[in-house]
Amino acid sequence: MNTLLTMHNPRQAREYYDSGVWKNDTFYSLLESNARLYPQGYAVRDKHRRLNWPELQEEVTRVAGALHQLGLRRGDRVAVWLPSCVESVVIFLACSRNGYVCCPSLHKNHTVQDIVNLLNQVRCKVLFTQPGYAADITGKSILDRSADIASLKQIMMVGEDGAQANAGAQADAANAASPVSCYPGPEAPLIESPVDNDPDKVLYLAFTSGTTGNPKGVMHSDNTLLANGRAMVDDWGHTADTIMLTLSAMSHHIGTVALEQSIVTGAELVVSDSSDPAKWMDWILLSKANYLLGVPTHGIDLLKEARLRNLKSLGNVDVFYLSGSVIPPWVAQEFFNLGVKPQNTFGMSENGSHHYTQPADPEPIIVGTCGRCCQGYETRIWRQDNPNVEAETGEIGELGGRGGLLMLGYFDNQTATETSFNDQGWFLTGDLGTIDESGCLRIVGRKKEMVIRGGRNIYPGLIEDLAHSYPLIRKAAVFPVPDPRLGEKACLALIWEGTAAPDYVSILQYLYENGLSKYDMPEYILVVDTFPMTASGKILKRELTRAVVAGEFKPEPVHWRANRPRTEVS
Repeated sequence: MNTLLTMHNPRQAREYYDSGVWKNDTFYSLLESNARLYPQGYAVRDKHRRLNWPELQEEVTRVAGALHQLGLRRGDRVAVWLPSCVESVVIFLACSRNGYVCCPSLHKNHTVQDIVNLLNQVRCKVLFTQPGYAADITGKSILDRSADIASLKQIMMVGEDGAQANAGAQADAANAASPVSCYPGPEAPLIESPVDNDPDKVLYLAFTSGTTGNPKGVMHSDNTLLANGRAMVDDWGHTADTIMLTLSAMSHHIGTVALEQSIVTGAELVVSDSSDPAKWMDWILLSKANYLLGVPTHGIDLLKEARLRNLKSLGNVDVFYLSGSVIPPWVAQEFFNLGVKPQNTFGMSENGSHHYTQPADPEPIIVGTCGRCCQGYETRIWRQDNPNVEAETGEIGELGGRGGLLMLGYFDNQTATETSFNDQGWFLTGDLGTIDESGCLRIVGRKKEMVIRGGRNIYPGLIEDLAHSYPLIRKAAVFPVPDPRLGEKACLALIWEGTAAPDYVSILQYLYENGLSKYDMPEYILVVDTFPMTASGKILKRELTRAVVAGEFKPEPVHWRANRPRTEVS
C-alpha cells in the first residue's frame, strides 16, 4: 500500500504502460539484471572506490538489510547528506530495493539549520552523512542538532574512503540525541529483506533549487525517472561500453539523470566531488569518460582549463550534456572545436531532462535551442496573460508539459501541486520561451525573473544570449533593479575576462547591432567576480537584486539615446 498522497492516476498509468513509456522495471531490478549480464563490468566509481555490478548489488543488499533491521516501512524517508560518492548511489538503490523514499538533494552549501528544516519537512527517519560534513560557521554539526528532528530514528555515518566512520566521529556521536551507527561495511552481515518490485511507488523526494522561493519536495517513482533515462539512451545511443561522468553532484537532479542512464544501459557511472576545474580535467582523462554531464558553468571552466593546458580534445569525451541554465553560444562552439558535441538540455526536477538536442541536429539547433521534446512527454507554450489559452507559434509564453516523466506531485503541499497546472492539466514550469514549427524550444527567462519596466516585459534570456557572444564576457545575467517611477529597470551583470576595464558603450552598441531593441536596453551594468549560485548551478538573481537594494553592489548607470542609427550610442 502507498501511504503517500500523489497524483498517480490508474487510467493514465495504463496508457503509459501500453505505450511503453512505463515498464515493470525498478532501479533495483535493473541492477540485478546488470549484475547478471555484466559480471565483470564496472558500475560506479569515485575517487576512492570502483565497484563492478555484482559488487554494487551486494553492497546495496547489505545497506537495505541494515535499514530493514531498523524497522523502516515502505514510504519512510531516507536522506543523504554526503559528497558525491559510491555510497550516495548505493543508498538510492537500496531505497528502490526496499520501497523507501530517498531524499538525495541535501547539498554541501546547505547550513545545518537548512538540513534540520528540510528533514523535519519530510519527517525523515534515517540520515546518512559524513563526520564534519559541511558544518556551518557556528561550528555545530547535524549530530548536535539531531534532537530538533523529531522523526529521526538513526544517523548512519559514512567514512571518507567508504569505510566505517573513524573513532573520532564515533566520539562526536556521543552528543547526538538520535542513535548513531556506521555505514555497513564489507564485514557487516547480509540481512535479507523483502524486495519491493513496484515501479510506481514513490522512490525519490528532491527539493527544488529555489531560485525564486522556498524549496518544494518533488516526488518521483522508479517509472517517472526511468522513462527519462530510457528516452535519452535511445536517442543518444549509449551502451554498456559508455563511461558516464557527472560533474554535477549526486545531490542535484543531473546526478539522478546520469544514474538513470547508467542503470538502463549497464554503463559505468563516475562521480566527482571536486569544485576544482583542474581536478575535473584530471578525472576526465583518468576515467576515460566519453559522456560528460554538468551545467554551463562546468563547461566554461573546463574550456578555460583546456586552454591553459593547450588541449585539442577532452580525452575520450565526445558528448557533453549541459543543463541547468542557458548555454552561451560561444561555449557550445568551443566544444565543437574540441570534438565534443554539446547535448543542449532543458528540464527541471519536476519533469526531468525532457527537451534536448539530438546527435544528428545541425549546429544552429544545438547552439541556439534546447532541441525537441523526448519520447513520453509533450510540451506546449501557453499565453502569459491566460495560461489556459495556447500561444501562437513563435509567441513568447509559459512552457507547459505533461506525460510519463512528470512528477507525482509536491510532498505534503496540496496548494503548490494544484496551482502548478492549468485547466487542461498541463504542468506550468514558470519558464518563458517559444517553440518553433520544428518543435525546438528556446527559453528566454523565468516568468518571476522577467523585468517589467513601466509595463513593458523585458526578457533576460534575450539579452543574456547576446551578451554571452560578446568577446571577454565570460558569464552574464540580467536582473531587475527597483525604480521609483518605472517600477523596474534592467541591470546587466557580467563577469569580465579582459585586462582592461569593459567599455560599456561598446557593449551596448554590440547588443543593439545584434538585434536587441532599444526599448530592452539595460540601464545599469554591474561587473562582478562571481555570481551567487544555487547548488544546481543556477544564478540567484533575486540575491543580485537584494545586494543592489542593500547597497552591497553599486551598478553603473548606462544610457541608450533613442532614435539614433545603429552606429551611435551615448
